[in-house]
Amino acid sequence: MSKIVSGATKLLSILVAVPAFADAEVGELEWNLRKGVTNISSDVYDLHMLMFWICTAIGVVVFAVMFYSMFFHRKSRGAKAANFHESVKVEVAWTVVPFLILIGMAIPAANTLIAMEDVSEPDVTVLVTGSQWKWHYKYMDNDVEYYSLLATQQEQINNKFDKGENYLLEVDRPLVIPTGKKVRFLVTSDDVIHSWWVPDFAVKKDANPGFINEAWTRVNEPGIYRGQCAELCGKDHGFMPVVVIAKEPAEYDAWISEQEEIQRKAKEEEQKLLALNMSMEELMEVGEKVYLASCAACHMPTGQGLPGVFPALKGSEMVTQDIPAHIDIVLNGKTGTAMQAFGKQLSLRDIAAVITYERNAWGNNTGDMVQAKDVNAALTGN
Repeated sequence: MSKIVSGATKLLSILVAVPAFADAEVGELEWNLRKGVTNISSDVYDLHMLMFWICTAIGVVVFAVMFYSMFFHRKSRGAKAANFHESVKVEVAWTVVPFLILIGMAIPAANTLIAMEDVSEPDVTVLVTGSQWKWHYKYMDNDVEYYSLLATQQEQINNKFDKGENYLLEVDRPLVIPTGKKVRFLVTSDDVIHSWWVPDFAVKKDANPGFINEAWTRVNEPGIYRGQCAELCGKDHGFMPVVVIAKEPAEYDAWISEQEEIQRKAKEEEQKLLALNMSMEELMEVGEKVYLASCAACHMPTGQGLPGVFPALKGSEMVTQDIPAHIDIVLNGKTGTAMQAFGKQLSLRDIAAVITYERNAWGNNTGDMVQAKDVNAALTGN
């Protein structure tokens, strides 16, 4: 008995503390949908609440009638069950009333769904491509595209550092969109099924390889909005966040111009590299950095891979002998495996360096040097 009383006391103290805690930590107790920052997300929230209260009212009425009947028409009160086969009035009532309720629910639901699917006349169009395990953004109206990767420090993931405020929800390059403009998202995938999800926009669209799904948003206020991949897509599914920054139109236009200039200069520099040859020391130094950032998660820092999962590069026949095949698999990946294509992710310089590093690290010591012009020749077929 004392244990029961003690348990009840603890439960009561928790219940008493909940309101105060809820005021202080309301963000951690948001069990409902978010209202979001767009008109559509607000409509979705209102629709959700309308359905919730309709269902609540139905539940209250049904259980009230049920409990009333059980209490006032029980045998101990002398009630006797009626003996009848059917009632036309009851049959009509329980057919017509649910029908009218469903119609009342369907009209606002259909209006909201139609609005969510209306991707016509966008001001900005962005191609969103899921790739294990990152997002690629391409602005269809401008010469701007880039990959967006998880930026949370590995030490936080490994519990060596304290978790940051936006743990696993921060990236190196967020998607940037203008406020007050209709932004259309074309969502697809390079490999497996992903799902691009930003709760504040009420946008959650599957990224299917070989297909393009469409969604849209119009953000009313500048800010930073976070989401993540919502479809189990492999071992690093939990490390595939989405971050969107909404800027005022003037700021957005300035950002686009800046990005176009940066990418134009990067292409010019890459063309200059085609006429240059890096030394073995330079290639190995750059290659090691690229390998640790992009390859070591699967093939291990030691190049030994994971037996039965990821092949070893140390002593590999392809890595030690076949340069064209080595360049091809880094550029284009391998269909049906976790080996992704790095042709769009890394520069010619970085690809040349990492291939050189793999061919000369961990005792491979082939002496082979791959230059940017070699990678470009494989890429262009010239």
